[in-house]
Amino acid sequence: MLSKKIEKALNDQVRVEAESSQIYLAMACWAEVKGLEGVARFMFDQSDEEREHMLKLIKFINERGGHAQISALKAPNVTFNSFQEMFQMLHDHEVLVSESINELVHQSLQEKDYATHNFLQWYVAEQIEEEAMAKSILDKINLIGDDKGGLYLFDRDIQQLTVTSSASSSAV
Repeated sequence: MLSKKIEKALNDQVRVEAESSQIYLAMACWAEVKGLEGVARFMFDQSDEEREHMLKLIKFINERGGHAQISALKAPNVTFNSFQEMFQMLHDHEVLVSESINELVHQSLQEKDYATHNFLQWYVAEQIEEEAMAKSILDKINLIGDDKGGLYLFDRDIQQLTVTSSASSSAV
């Protein structure tokens, strides 16, 4: 059974995940109209993944005797000065999501809610991967600079991007 404090914190995270999905959806739309088909596809996939994270939280809240709440969302940015700026925002957002997850883990330990703590470990590992991916993308973008040929190749290659972080079970 969830305490009211943990239920509220989990519902707050539901909103964070929903907003993440919307942010990536807005990025996908921007990239698509700029002709960055690979970036758009990548962002559409990221948006779907964030929605799955939200749904996983909703199911957990409801299964543990709470009531998942769907709340209003902040409107995301819909325009960006450059694809570099957009990916910097993606990275910065993933860092904020990690901080939010870490705070939730901390609260679950304070409340001695070990079931929630255990459930949240998946999110901790996921965020390590998300941050590693965002940093890897930024590193590639910094290598490209203003090279249009590099942007073309990046747009094509991002569709196959996979990053193995230290938290991944397949990491050596």
